[in-house]
Amino acid sequence: MPQLVWQKSSFSTGGEGECVELAAPSPSRIHLRESDHPHEIATTTPHALAALLHAVKDRDLS
Repeated sequence: MPQLVWQKSSFSTGGEGECVELAAPSPSRIHLRESDHPHEIATTTPHALAALLHAVKDRDLS
């Protein structure tokens, strides 16, 4: 398996910890992790992540 290239979210704080990172190993998958727990990885699709982000921005989580 190729090494994943992780990118820190632009909304993360500048210091250590409290950082959300993502890696896209393919166009159909996105991995997410919290920098304090780098071995705990959530995997989703770009479509599902976009829907979640839109819901959070619209505060429509029902």
